[in-house]
Amino acid sequence: QKKRRAATARRQHLKSAMLQLAATEIEREAAAKEVEKQNYLAEHCPPLSLPGSMQELQELCKKLHAKIESVDEERYDTEVKLQKTSKELEDLSQKLFDLRGKFKRPPLRRVRMSADAMLRALLGSKHKVCMDLRANLKQVKKEDTEKEKDLRDVGDWRKNIEEKSGMEGRKKMFEAGE
Repeated sequence: QKKRRAATARRQHLKSAMLQLAATEIEREAAAKEVEKQNYLAEHCPPLSLPGSMQELQELCKKLHAKIESVDEERYDTEVKLQKTSKELEDLSQKLFDLRGKFKRPPLRRVRMSADAMLRALLGSKHKVCMDLRANLKQVKKEDTEKEKDLRDVGDWRKNIEEKSGMEGRKKMFEAGE
């Protein structure tokens, strides 16, 4: 049990050390982000110097309004371009969907074709070899003899079951037994 306690204490110590390291790393990252943000603002937004007279202040306001208008125009132009391209994309996807629906593949049908017809279709007029496979087979005639007919009738077990089922079958068996 002492070993277990020591192991759990060691695990807890390692966990707390890892958590402390993680906390210091998070603090470092937050400080780095703040410094990066300050550098960006200093680079892109120069400090504002307010003029002392009313005339200079009005000129500064006019310049700022002109910049705001130009930025709004650019934003509007990009929105219109975006809407136009999204509309074109929708139209093209609709056309693609329509084309897919229009040309359905027909179900394939089995075509019975002899070997000769197949070779003629593949080779054209070059085909001269006859591939009639049935021509070399022997003709066998089946003869029905009376013995085979009798064997078939006796061998049909369903007839015997039907004859013996019901009261008539029992009556026949009883009469045959007497």
